[in-house]
Amino acid sequence: MKNLIIAGSILLVIYIGYRVYKYSTLDNGLDKLVKEGAVILDVRTPQEFEMEHIKGAVNISLGTIRERYVELDSSKTYITVCSHGLRSVKAESILKEKGFKHVYNGGAWSDLQKKLGLPVK
Repeated sequence: MKNLIIAGSILLVIYIGYRVYKYSTLDNGLDKLVKEGAVILDVRTPQEFEMEHIKGAVNISLGTIRERYVELDSSKTYITVCSHGLRSVKAESILKEKGFKHVYNGGAWSDLQKKLGLPVK
């Protein structure tokens, strides 16, 4: 029981940290990056992506990003998104490890879509 409470507390702190990070990131120019042609990289599974996504987004799931990153142009700017923001943070980190210089976490795709008024497909 004690371990469950500790795990729950850790998850809560991570979630709160993500929400703060998400709002501060969105206020720090993601809208400008999108207007300048940044690519929305949706790292959810193909099934999640197929249900609904930001129009024009590229889908490479987090589970395949370590192999498929070669399909991306490292000179472009990418904004990673997922369903809640945790996978997008990991994808951002992986791409930076692979040498990508212009990668930003956009958090939950639906939050980014609403905040920036992007069309949905």
